[in-house]
This record gives sequence, C-alpha cells and structure tokens, in this order.
Amino acid sequence: MSIVLEHVSYTYSPGTAYEIHALKDINLEIQDGQFIGLIGHTGSGKSTLVQHLNGLTKATSGHIYFNGEDIYAENYDMRRLRSKVGLVFQYPEHQLFEVDVLSDVCFGPKNQGLSQEEAEKRAREALRMVGISEEYEKQSPFELSGGQKRRVAIAGVLAMEPEILILDEPTAGLDPRGRDEILDEISLLHRERGITVILVSHSMEDVAKYVERIIVMNQGEVMYDDIPREVFRHYKELESVGLAAPQVTYIMHTLKEKGLDVDENATTIEEARETILSAFRKKEIRHD
Repeated sequence: MSIVLEHVSYTYSPGTAYEIHALKDINLEIQDGQFIGLIGHTGSGKSTLVQHLNGLTKATSGHIYFNGEDIYAENYDMRRLRSKVGLVFQYPEHQLFEVDVLSDVCFGPKNQGLSQEEAEKRAREALRMVGISEEYEKQSPFELSGGQKRRVAIAGVLAMEPEILILDEPTAGLDPRGRDEILDEISLLHRERGITVILVSHSMEDVAKYVERIIVMNQGEVMYDDIPREVFRHYKELESVGLAAPQVTYIMHTLKEKGLDVDENATTIEEARETILSAFRKKEIRHD
C-alpha cells in the first residue's frame, strides 16, 4: 500500500529560541513492495520523517496519504494506520514492557481485537520468523541480549501483519553476524510476503546490499532519491554532508585509476567480484 507525502514540513518548538526546521517541503511516494534505504547524518531529519509515516508525529504543514486517504482528515483511524505501518524504534527497550516475551508480542494483535488464542498464534509465528525459539517465550524480554531484544521488538510489529515495516537502525550495536542475520531475515520477509520495508541505517554496506532505492536526507530535505548505484555515484557530494559510499565503491575507483577496466560504480561485493573477474578475463584475452 502506498504512502504519499505532499509538501510535508515539520518544525520543533516553533516560535521559541529552540525552533528547528526538521523537515522542509518533503515530497515522496513510498510504493508497494519496495525495499528502501533511508540515510542521512545525525540531525538530517530521517528519524523525524519515519515518525510521520504512521502518524506518531503530525506535520506542521502538508499532507500525508495512505492508500489515497489523508491521514490528517477528521475522524481518520490512526489506530488502523499504525497496525498497517509498523515502526520498530532504534532502541528496542522503548517497545518492550510486558512480563515475558510471548505476552509482549501478543500485545499488538490483542489491541487489534484478536482473541488470546489468535494473538498467541500470530505471536509465535512472528517470533519464529525472526529466529526466537519457544524456549524464550516465558523469559522476561529485559533479560535477553541486545540482538534478541531487537528480534522480539521486530516480532511485536510483525505480529500485527503490517503492510509497511519501518526499521530505525535495527542493527545498531550488534556484531557483524547478528547484523547479517537480522537483515537477512528482513530481506526474506520482504521477498516472501511482499512487505514494503524502509530501513534507516548508518551502514552504507547494509544499504547497498539489501535495498533497491535510497532516499538521502540532508538538513531536513531530500538530497537524493534513486537506485543505489546512482546515489553512490555521488560519493564526493555524500562525503561533503558527512556520509560516504560503501568501501567497495572506493576500491573500484582506485582500481579504475590504476588502469583496471572495472565498473567503478559497483556497490556490493558481488558486483565487485563480477566486474574484477571480467576485467582480468579481458586482460588475458588481450595478452593471448
């Protein structure tokens, strides 16, 4: 289901000495089934933007439409919107509050009006999706590791069967293995269930590997909105606003400068491997 933002602006503490223009005239369409990366330096407006998508924060001006309906219209059902557009916060502790894991994940479905039995069925399915086994169901969520807390927080949103899943820095503080496991599971959900995913991340490698579209925020405005290789082509402009391209892109540019005929706009390890092998094959043919 699509979300359309038209001329959305947001100001913190308007009319005071602390006034900050966090979003400035944002126009975007989030299309069905996309896997989108949202990147930007700290304070760029990306977290503020995603909090608008399910109505947690209301725009100072502009309109947001979900499936063609203005979410700011009188009598609009915000509760229904939040069950369709699920947001997983950067810090899982902000979403975990029940006595045990199963109860925590059941909270959303029960709020949607499901029976205890139906809620538990959905909760267990969601927990298995994110790799949490039955042995953890009666454990306090606050006794879990950082990675497990994140999985439970994600499961709590998935149990409501959202059409759009927003993840704000879901792998912050995790080791490389834990990060890959969570993102692989999210990618699998995206492919198998067709869920629209919006991934807020500081990791350019993660963004390059998983997403099909990147939105770059800078000082409350959309700086770029394109496929990864086109966005990372502007790596020098990204550096000027505190961002970067994936390490692979820098390596490709260095190899190109050294005379190897590679695609300098490769953004993933797989793309790099293919273009490097191709370049060496061409060299061998010329030498023969």
